[in-house]
Amino acid sequence: MSYLLKPLENCKLTLNNRLVMPPMATSKSEEDGKISKEILDYYDEKSQGGYISLIIIEHSFITQKGKASARQMSVADDSKLEELKKLASIIHKNGSKAVMQMNHAGSAASENVTGFDPVGPSSIANPCTSNIPKELTIKEIKDIILEFKSAARRVKEAGFDGVEIHSAHGYLLNQFFSPLTNKRTDEYGGDLLGRIKIHLDIIKEVRDVVGNDFPILLRLGASDYMEGGITIEDSKIAAMAFEKAGVDILDISGGFCRYIIPGNTSQGYFSPLTQAIKEVLSIPVLLTGGITEVSAAEKLLSSGKADLIGVARAIYKDSKWAQNAINSNK
Repeated sequence: MSYLLKPLENCKLTLNNRLVMPPMATSKSEEDGKISKEILDYYDEKSQGGYISLIIIEHSFITQKGKASARQMSVADDSKLEELKKLASIIHKNGSKAVMQMNHAGSAASENVTGFDPVGPSSIANPCTSNIPKELTIKEIKDIILEFKSAARRVKEAGFDGVEIHSAHGYLLNQFFSPLTNKRTDEYGGDLLGRIKIHLDIIKEVRDVVGNDFPILLRLGASDYMEGGITIEDSKIAAMAFEKAGVDILDISGGFCRYIIPGNTSQGYFSPLTQAIKEVLSIPVLLTGGITEVSAAEKLLSSGKADLIGVARAIYKDSKWAQNAINSNK
């Protein structure tokens, strides 16, 4: 039997196959982050027929201070709930499940977009943007943790099937995890467990508000691919801590290298990371990164490199990709 067509069953998030559309920013929201008709039409088109078992919605900001770019989607206040409900409903009607990704950009944000000075774990330039942020106080960190909690409550109220915490691509939680940008000497810095304390606090607060049965995913930038940055050894330790804290699926991507590995365009180029992390976890691991061929997806699953396959750009370019992939494997 095709590995791609196998249901995912031993997980809080049950799926009818292993194909996932990972989060990709569309910049189609209204200026204030409200979901537009363009967004609804886009996800309606992508989810037609339910061939993609799970659609993870693009990163959405939890607070104006953490907004990454103009026309980014918002989960920052209750006034956005009605449109969020419409989005979840459209995807469900088409037969797919929907998870909402929530994010704070930290030092990757700019004052032009947010109206505020960027913040980060330490006053160190972001390797992606060169922004030098204001160092967060403990009180400000605690406020951000509660903003993640409030956003997760909205995601559940809107009828989504789960929520994803974004800790990749050089955004705030990636900045805390990476030794390149976290030079704190308090409880939120120092050794690896200090650098992921904010993650563990967020997971706890999110779990408290969504309850035990609601799936929590975490997107982890598992390597910065930069000297002195996050390594796979760091990420194996972090991944075990996240599973213990209650994460149900780990979604693996890049850190400050964003969603690419310079010079590597192989199918599933993050697979060395997912394979190493899978060896220490019992929860499912999602692999994305340059996968455009069905045969490559099959091989990555059958060889145990991952449990779920995320196909991003190929589905972005061709809304029939999933239908063709599933039908060719029957």
